[in-house]
Formats: sequence, C-alpha cells, structure tokens
Amino acid sequence: MPKIIFLCNNVFMMKLDDIKTTNAFDYKYLLKRIYPYIKPVMFRIIIAFLLAIPLGLLDGATAFVLKPYIDVVVNGDTLVYFNYTLTRDVLSVIIPPGIVVFATTQGVLRYLNTYLSDWVSLNIANNVKIDLFKKLVNLDSKFFDDNSSGLVISRFLSDPDIASKQLINSIKTLITSFVSALGLVFVLIYNSWELAVVGVVVLVCAFLPMTFLRKKIKEVSNKTTVVGGNIATSFNETYKGNKVVTGYNLQQNEFEKVRKLIRETFDLQISLTKRTGWLSPIMYIIASLGIAFVMLVGNHLIETSRLTTGSFASFITSLLLLYKPVKTLGQDLTNIQGIFVAINRVFELFDFKSRIKDNGKKELDFIPSDIEFRDVCFSYDENKEILHNISFNVKKGETIALVGSSGCGKSSLVNLLPRFYDITKGQILFDGVDIRDFTLKSLRNSISQVFQDNFLFNGTIRENILIGNNSATNEEINTVIEASCLSDFVFNQEQGLDSLITEGGSSLSGGQRQRIAIARAMIKNAPVVVLDEATSALDSKSEKVVQKALDNLTKDKTVFVIAHRLSTIFNADKIFVIDNGRIIESGTHEELIKLEDGKYRNLYNLQFKNQEKVLDNIN
Repeated sequence: MPKIIFLCNNVFMMKLDDIKTTNAFDYKYLLKRIYPYIKPVMFRIIIAFLLAIPLGLLDGATAFVLKPYIDVVVNGDTLVYFNYTLTRDVLSVIIPPGIVVFATTQGVLRYLNTYLSDWVSLNIANNVKIDLFKKLVNLDSKFFDDNSSGLVISRFLSDPDIASKQLINSIKTLITSFVSALGLVFVLIYNSWELAVVGVVVLVCAFLPMTFLRKKIKEVSNKTTVVGGNIATSFNETYKGNKVVTGYNLQQNEFEKVRKLIRETFDLQISLTKRTGWLSPIMYIIASLGIAFVMLVGNHLIETSRLTTGSFASFITSLLLLYKPVKTLGQDLTNIQGIFVAINRVFELFDFKSRIKDNGKKELDFIPSDIEFRDVCFSYDENKEILHNISFNVKKGETIALVGSSGCGKSSLVNLLPRFYDITKGQILFDGVDIRDFTLKSLRNSISQVFQDNFLFNGTIRENILIGNNSATNEEINTVIEASCLSDFVFNQEQGLDSLITEGGSSLSGGQRQRIAIARAMIKNAPVVVLDEATSALDSKSEKVVQKALDNLTKDKTVFVIAHRLSTIFNADKIFVIDNGRIIESGTHEELIKLEDGKYRNLYNLQFKNQEKVLDNIN
C-alpha cells in the first residue's frame, strides 16, 4: 500500500484506486460541500420541489373521490360537505369534466417539474465538471504517473454526472413520493382511523429493510468505480497501442483482460442485487399482509355500520396506491445513498493537493545568464533517491549534454527545470534566485521542451504550432515554418496550415511530428530549451532534417540536451556523464574521449562510433 500523506485534512498525494470513501454518509458534510453549486440555481430548485408537492397530492385525489362516487352515484346516498349537499345529479355532472381538469393539471405540472429539474441538474453537473477539469489540469506530473487514464476519465466524468444530475431528480422524486404517501395516509385516516393504523404500520415496516443497505452500496460503488476505470484504461490502451496489439498478436490477451474486468463488474452488480433484490418481494409480502388484515377488519366495520362501502373502497384504493410511493421511496433512498457515495468521490478529487506549490512571488522576466544546480537531490517517493547531490553551472547561450545509460536520471534532471517535479534537497538557481521563488507561469514561459514523443492535439497544424504562442502573427508563423524545415510538408497539404491532425499525430511520420513540435517550441521563443531524446526515434535521414531544425531552435539559447545520438551532443559546450543519479564525468567531447576507461569513452565506443560513420556517409 502506498503511503498516504494528509495536509489540512486534504489528500496531498494518493492513487485514486486507494481512496476510501470515509464521508459517504455524512450527509451534512456532503451537502455543505455541494451547496456552492446549488446556491446559484436555488430558486429553480425550490420551484421544482414546490411543484413536486401538488404532483404527489394529486395521486391521492383519485382515491379520495371514490367515497362520494360510490356512496352517492352508485348507492344513491346523499352526502353533506361544508353544508353543501352532494346528490347523484350533481356529482354525475362534476366528475367527468373534473377528470379532464385533473389530468391536464397533472400533465402541465409534470412537464414543468421535469424541465426545471433537468435544467438544474445539468447546470450543476456541468459546473462541477468544469471545476474538476480545472483541478485536473493543475495537478502535478506525479498524479498522472500514479493513475491510469481510464480511472481518471471515469472519476472526473462519470461521478459528476451521478452526483449532480441524479441528485436533484432523486430528491424531487422523493418529495413527490413522500407527499403522495402523506396524501394517501390522510385519505386512509379520513375514511377510517382504525384501518389507518394498519396502513401506517405497513408503511413503517416497509422502510425498515433500507437501514441494512448503506454499507453494501458504498462498498460495491467503490469497487465498481475502480473496475470501470480499468476497463476504460484497457479500451484507451487498445486504441493508442493498436499497432503493438496487432504486431505482437495480443488481441486475445487484451480480449481476455477486458472480458475478465467486465465479468468482475457483473459479479459486483449481482452481489448488490442479491443483497437488495429481496426488498421488492419483502415489500409485496408486507403490503399483501396489510391488505389482508385491512379486509378482515373492514368487513367487520361494514357489518357493524361503522364504515360505508364507498369509504372502504376509497380506503383499499388508497392502500394499493400507497404501495407505489412507498416502494418508490425505498428505491429513491437507495439511489440517494449511492448518489452521496458519488458526491463524496467527487469532493475527494477536489481535495487532492498538488505537490508543486505555486508560491513564488517573483516574475521571471529576464534571460538568465547563469543556471546553477546546487547539491540537487530528487526522488519520486521516499524509498528511492534518483538524483544524488547534482551540482553544475550553465552560462547563457551554452549547450550542455547529458549522457548515460537508460534509467540513470537524465530525464528526471531536466524535468526539474520547469518544475514538473520538485527537488527534495538542494536548489536550482536562475541568476542566484531559487526557481521556487518565481511564479510557475513565468518560469515555464521561459523554458521550451522538445521530447522524443511529442503529443500533438486533435486540430490543425496551425493550432498545434500556436500552442507555443497563440498571439503570434502570420509572419512569425511563416518564419518558424521555414526555420523548422516544415515548408515542403505544410504547403504540400491540401489545406496548408489548416490541415487537420488526428489526436497524437498518428497520421504523420516521426520526423513530421518532431518538426511541428520544434516549430511550437520555436514560436514560444523561450531563452532556455530542453531537448529530451528529440531525435532518438528517427532514422538517419529524418534526423538530419530535424537536426537542422533543432539548430535553428537552439541558436542563441541556453540548451539542455539528452541524447543517444552523437549528432546532438558532439558540439555541446559541456557534457555531463550521469551514472546512478550522479555526475561522474564532465567536459567537452574531446576532453572526455581521452579519459582512459572513462564512462563517456565506453558509451562512445558502444553507441556513438558507428553513428559517426553513418553521418559521415550521409554528409
């Protein structure tokens, strides 16, 4: 189990699938958390809830009119209401149009109620999603390292829908059912208080089983979320890694993995059904026992003239109608418990705290003339330190290269510059100022990155380039296209710069993707450039074109280069050789190649020497 760190009762850093919904049934706490989203639409919520009251009461109207209808219209009796005598002639005229008015009123109220509750629910859900996405984009890299894409998508999209959209509808339905039940209980008492006692006992007994369900709903909800996230991850991996799946004949493996997860979801849902499915038959039994007892007592009351036929028919109808709202109340309470679990999960996401704190007060509005790593240590977790006491200086306009075996800490080192991660000890200084004293925005605006696998967004070539500077002019765009060696590619496209790129740039070659990424970094015009394996995935011909673009990008810039290829480090002002998180050698290529049994010399002989021959042949 990963260690969990808490700060001010908020989750500092934790895996999503390790979260336990501790406040799932603390309704006061959860309603307090969601209230800021409810407050702006409170007036509409109140109107929707008020409309639910007459909707519920109208359910009892049918049962209520049965008494005068049977006693007066059918049996020919005469009834007096508020000193007004109801006869067969009067009721036979009133009842038919009354049915039409009743149905029309109920239909209009139901439409208004549905419209208002849906409007409110969608509004709340959308606002929660917007704030959650804002939270997501501001979380640090460690969060994305620790959590699968499927679980993130599930938690950040599905839970807000359940929590927000269903909450208002469920409460509205709960009010309607509750008021309907109250109205029908009133009809029961109006017709016979003796029989009403039986009806109330039935009502109370029907609610008792609900108290046993809360824990199971919470447990299954948590497990289902995790499994659902794993399913979404598998679909996402199959989509993005389709060539690997096909090339390695992994279709059956992926199918079995997803089939197992879907089966697990099925088992979880069935386990909940096994524990909750008995509610319906239990309620049927309770209702039938109540009705049977009512009929026995009712027959006695009719025989002793303490109850009219109409009153008994009205009572039985009310009792039968009462079963529906009582059953609905049970289902609504079950749903609301599940909804509160989802609400709790949503606000657990809001409670995540990024490790990267934007506490800097200074704006990095200058070009640093000196970048210093001073005794820098770094670890992704407390158990293993990745970098150990790294110290070096880089002057303005210098290019330094970081070389070493895979996993030695090169990428970890350059990822500390834009504060994708924070150092655990030591300092990184720009002209003597700790980078943590600068605002994150100004720090990251001063650094451009080109990675081995640069992500391109779904959109046009122009939009992907303008990510670096969305206020760039057409002249500036044309300049970077030329400098990044994109001219031939772009202007051979039917739509030119406005040609669409699919998500991730899967329709482009590796060299084309890299040059678009270089153009994006170039138009940003940041004084510090980080090249992390920027050409390692390219063939020699593509590398030559991309290298030319990189040369244009890095001109007059302070450059950090990580590379497995000689061409990107050969002319570096200084090379640092890293081994197991420590700098073990430093110097120029000519200096390091002369060291007997040196690490760089060994790397050169193993990795670079053949590349030098290939490059000579190409040139």
